[in-house]
Amino acid sequence: MSEEQLKAFLEAVKADAGLQEKIKAAADADADAVVTIAKAAGFVISAEELKKSQAELSDEELEGVAGGTISIGLSCGWCA
Repeated sequence: MSEEQLKAFLEAVKADAGLQEKIKAAADADADAVVTIAKAAGFVISAEELKKSQAELSDEELEGVAGGTISIGLSCGWCA
């Protein structure tokens, strides 16, 4: 996975209520569920890179993705 793919996926989640809902629905799932959602949306990301990147994302980026925080089994806050 490239950093660009992850950033593009996060931007897509920010802009797409449908993707936000899918991420919300996967709130108790692991990183593989998010990877599957990303793949279905046309992005190539890996669970390993997703886990690594969550530590690198700023609070502003996390809040900006969908306006809040959920847990997806990774303590990752991508959407409300």
